Amino acid sequence: MDTPSVPVFMTITGLYDVEYRIVMSCRNGNVYTLKRGTKMARQCFELNSQPVGLERVGKSIVVGCMDKTLQSYTTKGKKLWTVYLASSISTMGLMDHRQKGYKAVLVGLTNNQLQIYREKYLINTINTEATVTGVQFGRFGREDNTLIMVTKGGGMIVKILKRNSILDEKMSMARGPPAAQGQKLNIPKKTKTFVDQTLREKENGIVMHRTFQHDLYRMKLTAARAFLKSLDNSMSPISSNPAEPLKLSAQVQGIGPTFKLSVSLQNTSINHPSINLFISFLFDEKLYSLQKALIQVPMLVPGLNYSFETLVECLSDKGLSDVIKVFVLKETETAPIITAVINMPVSETVVVV
Repeated sequence: MDTPSVPVFMTITGLYDVEYRIVMSCRNGNVYTLKRGTKMARQCFELNSQPVGLERVGKSIVVGCMDKTLQSYTTKGKKLWTVYLASSISTMGLMDHRQKGYKAVLVGLTNNQLQIYREKYLINTINTEATVTGVQFGRFGREDNTLIMVTKGGGMIVKILKRNSILDEKMSMARGPPAAQGQKLNIPKKTKTFVDQTLREKENGIVMHRTFQHDLYRMKLTAARAFLKSLDNSMSPISSNPAEPLKLSAQVQGIGPTFKLSVSLQNTSINHPSINLFISFLFDEKLYSLQKALIQVPMLVPGLNYSFETLVECLSDKGLSDVIKVFVLKETETAPIITAVINMPVSETVVVV
């Protein structure tokens, strides 16, 4: 029998005198099959990465690859599933419990774990002190079901499967949806109000949809008008004037009666500086007093954030508060470029000790 490449891993089923099949993975990354009476190996499928282990479970072929994947194929080369592992594969073996007809694949990983897979489901994980480089399941002494592992440092680990162990429960837990999904929900019964509402929606569905669309269009129109009004009155914190692209933000610090009002101004243009600007405040003079009612702004370089501060003193001790409007003005224009409205907090009373 000839093969196109050097075989690396082999699994054999059947009898030599009757019928047998040899499945092997070669160094060229392909998996081939051989039957009795054939002279040349037939290519079954091609792998995406080099194989590091090969096992046959029933009518499927399970291959471990160097890209940290465990793949399953049919004997005709159809891919069934792929499992992505957390670490590289160091060894593979077959777990065949003949008394219960239970077969699984043993996969040793370089992160000191031995994982047991039945089909694509992870059944169990065994943590070891070192990387497992060889694994075998079968008869050892008087025990028919023994797992023997050889570690990288030369140690040997022996685990004996209990004779009364139940393997079907672990399989049922790994497969299918969780048990909570099969429980029925406690859905309340339909009330008369619900039934009447459903009938009303069926009878007046077109009218209700038209009413909803009419209210939605009115809401959009109201929002558009308010936005247009804010642009006309320069009430937006971002300038809509392309000649003076500015961004304004303001905040109040303190609990009173003296507050610190901080105003940040930024030129959002690419290469056009802003000059001849002023910051002005509009407030109730009977309620507040500002240290700087008018601030002259220096030349604003594009991209930089400039901060300006002034002190605000509350003149009332009756717990009243009002708004302070911040305007950014230009010498040659009568309308403000940007406007910000600040809601002042209620001033705390002064406690004299």
